[in-house]
Amino acid sequence: MRIIRNSFPAADGFFMPAEYEPHEGCIMIFPERADSWQYGGYAARKAFVQVAEAISRSEKVTVCASERQYDNARAMLPEQVRVVEMSSDDAWARDYAPTFVKNSEGEIRGIDWGFNAWGGLVDGLYFPWDKDNRMARKLCDLLDRDVYCKRDFILEGGSVHVDGEGTCMVTESCLLSRGRNPELSREAIEQTLKNYLGVSTILWLPCGIYQDETNEHVDNICAFVAPGEVVLAWTEDREDVQYEMSKRCLEYLEQVTDARGRKIKVHKLPLPKPVCMRAEECEGLDACQDEPARTPGERLAASYVNFYIANGSIVMPGFGDAADERAKKILQKLFPTREVIQIYARDILIGGGNIHCITQQIPGRKVEVSCGM
Repeated sequence: MRIIRNSFPAADGFFMPAEYEPHEGCIMIFPERADSWQYGGYAARKAFVQVAEAISRSEKVTVCASERQYDNARAMLPEQVRVVEMSSDDAWARDYAPTFVKNSEGEIRGIDWGFNAWGGLVDGLYFPWDKDNRMARKLCDLLDRDVYCKRDFILEGGSVHVDGEGTCMVTESCLLSRGRNPELSREAIEQTLKNYLGVSTILWLPCGIYQDETNEHVDNICAFVAPGEVVLAWTEDREDVQYEMSKRCLEYLEQVTDARGRKIKVHKLPLPKPVCMRAEECEGLDACQDEPARTPGERLAASYVNFYIANGSIVMPGFGDAADERAKKILQKLFPTREVIQIYARDILIGGGNIHCITQQIPGRKVEVSCGM
């Protein structure tokens, strides 16, 4: 593995492909952190196994597990899933596994961004985060991929979404937050994204999902489903604070064009009714820095947009809500050649994210775009 410090992807002809393009595989991390996952992660691990099994039907899945959990992970996961021992501070592969880029010959490289637990000492969610911050480079070494070192720029994988044709979507609430790159202007942040993701257009959505403790990652509110097309988390309940937040994003998307000059086609994906913490769930969480990790009645950032696009399927969350089936049908219509697999994901949501947050795709070496539409 070569660590590249004196260049950046766009200068070398590399770009980040869309998630709906072919994958070589997927990376996940086995959960165990007791202030993230209730009752020591027992229920969360079962949900993670379901996600890994579903994805592994059409692409290779690699799960990283700690020394303490390796044997348990190997016993719980199906034999087609690879398990490797690798230390981490938590289980959010989307945010600190490498962002992968490729070139016209199909060569794949990784990007090693800086990670500070979604805000560092300003509003980060835990300390320390040093094991997480080393994972991207370790994974590139494991996969035999050269890696660009960009640890001086704080970025999580869930804070960017690309169409593979020059457009990147982000939220202002996240990328402009004080806990990430406060010394950089919006223009400097945008230029860094262009240099490292190989894009020419940045779409700045104003906000994300209410109570999303990542400072509102874009992957929970809006996602590309094809070039020029997105799904947007939506509610018709005008009394819900999320209504105005989603409305602001819709109004923005209706006014902009992508890198190819196309107007953005927006498909509204319904939100479930507010999902809130139960007292017994809070009792199963360890305290975090002497404070309760969650409180009864606390609203969680539940969204169906937080799905993973696998080679042969869409793996999406379910919440036991009346909107589960409606959201599933919308995604099936948008991805007719893929099987939509819905997994009850409350036990993942309690940790602070969902299915997209716990997965990171490795692009395939094929260069041609296959949207699966």
